[in-house]
Amino acid sequence: MSFQRQLGFWLTALVIAVLALVLLRGILLPFVAGLVLAYLLDPLADRLQRLGIARLPATLAILCVFVLLLILGLVVIVPVLVNQLAAFVARMPETVSRLQQLAVEHGGPLIERFGGAGALHDVESSLGNLMTQGASWLGAFLQSLWSGGQAIVGIFSLLVITPVVAFYLLVDWDRMVAKVDSWLPRRHVETIRMLASEMDHAIAGFLRGQALVCLILGTFYAVGLTIVGLNFGTLIGLVSGLLTFIPYVGSLTGLVLSGGVAIVQFWPDWPMIAATFAIFFIGQFVEGNILSPKLVGDAVGVHPVWLMFALLAFGSLFGFLGLLLAVPIAASIGVIVRFALRQYLTSPLYDAPAEPLPSEPLPAEPLPPAPVGAKPLVATARPRSKKNA
Repeated sequence: MSFQRQLGFWLTALVIAVLALVLLRGILLPFVAGLVLAYLLDPLADRLQRLGIARLPATLAILCVFVLLLILGLVVIVPVLVNQLAAFVARMPETVSRLQQLAVEHGGPLIERFGGAGALHDVESSLGNLMTQGASWLGAFLQSLWSGGQAIVGIFSLLVITPVVAFYLLVDWDRMVAKVDSWLPRRHVETIRMLASEMDHAIAGFLRGQALVCLILGTFYAVGLTIVGLNFGTLIGLVSGLLTFIPYVGSLTGLVLSGGVAIVQFWPDWPMIAATFAIFFIGQFVEGNILSPKLVGDAVGVHPVWLMFALLAFGSLFGFLGLLLAVPIAASIGVIVRFALRQYLTSPLYDAPAEPLPSEPLPAEPLPPAPVGAKPLVATARPRSKKNA
């Protein structure tokens, strides 16, 4: 098969896959969630299998424990989060107004000194409009998050579907991998296996490692803010830990929310405000120097900007289903791009020697001077003979 026909075949397969994803996105979520769950739990099933437990009992035990922990977490945590979210939204206008008042009271003299008498009124008006718009945007975002959370709770009500899909996939995982491997074109089987291994390394390193990082940081933030006595500490801590999945977004979101609430609640008790900020600084230090190097390491190979773009793009296109697919697709594209770059760097297209530039023509050598008394060489026309004429 020629290169053009191979390219056409794979492009057609890609278009069909995208169309199927678009057309069936309304019903794919439990199946994709089951696939992700089976992928995450497969190493644990393999480990139990190496200990002498058969695949079927190991799979059944793993899924039962997972579902029980999930239900227990929902029963214990969800009511607390719902109550704190409702109280947070209700007190949002009061919090914003208090922050504006504190900013004007303590920053007013400095503004008047450098900007004049009318500058304070202008800054106060602009700050009020900015905070009002920010509060309305945040309220709309939380409302949409809550409506999306209700949809997610509805998804978790499909515990009859997702665990069943995960169960069958986890039981037959090794057989499925071997079957797909037997379908690979024998000519390129080693290259495809190498790419698949790199994709698995990147996806597993990010999903499993980053999930543990989010769990640890969310627990640390929630417990720390609750001990400090911050209002809505559990909500802010868990949301910050969950958003740690997106680089830099979780820490900044938690720092801004907790800092604003702490200033309104504890002012002018500076030690309590400093303790609130210190919790996030400690969390970031632990994440950057201990958790991420140990749990995630350099196995990801996904740039944070590319990851944020993939999450936002797939999330806006396919909703929660897109969030599940964003990381695997982003990691896979990264592996393919790095492979294509390696092939290019070892190809003649990159390593071919440069062709020499065309040289300029040499100037004509001057004729030697004629000897003294010699007649100059002048071309004269030969007279035509009468015969030729």
